[in-house]
Amino acid sequence: MSDSRRAEVEAYLESNPEVAERFARFGAQREALRSALGPIADEPVPPNLNLGHLMVSNHRPNRSAWQAAAAACLLLLAGGGGGWMLRGMAMEQPVGVNALAQEASYAYAVFGSDSRRPVEIAATDSDALLGWFEKRLSEPISLPDLSGAGYQFIGGRVVATQNGPAGLLMYDDAAGTRIAILMRPMVRRDENAPMAEHREGDVVGYAWADDGMGYSLVGGLNVADALHPIADEARRQILKRT
Repeated sequence: MSDSRRAEVEAYLESNPEVAERFARFGAQREALRSALGPIADEPVPPNLNLGHLMVSNHRPNRSAWQAAAAACLLLLAGGGGGWMLRGMAMEQPVGVNALAQEASYAYAVFGSDSRRPVEIAATDSDALLGWFEKRLSEPISLPDLSGAGYQFIGGRVVATQNGPAGLLMYDDAAGTRIAILMRPMVRRDENAPMAEHREGDVVGYAWADDGMGYSLVGGLNVADALHPIADEARRQILKRT
């Protein structure tokens, strides 16, 4: 996409938040699929389903060789498709604070590394951002000050999750390292939950819930050791202001 076309798309998304949320959801789904399917895509094809092996070892006429190849394709598709169906059935979707932790990890994976537009509304317009959050989340919102840990607030956005809209606050330090806080109302589960560490791929975080609101502070592996005290400070400030 050219720079001019990209600018047009970004301007459209900025003026159409519902479309922007759907766009963000697609990005989160892409990262989720990449994280879940990447290791399996690298697995070798089982020897008994290797088409080259079947065709070399089959000494029947040419037509039979093609029939064997076709049969192998069908077996591969049926076996692979059935396996993925069973795998999908066996994989339980996270709920409660575990779902919140996963959502925060996906949001950070999408926007934390975005060099052009990591936030939708900048810190200079934080009143408008908090108003947007409170309108979409229907809850009073507190903006933690993490400058004591070396992180300055740079802005945020509303993102879509499987459990409704969530607010994403983005921070960075003098070196440009980013961390983020995702917050949303908890949906009939884990309305109060102790802080717990979580990890999704290369994203590490700490998630918790207080009085029906869930939070997760997330960052990359390079800041994993520093995240717990920062999460404690963010939680302290949020509890004090709400």
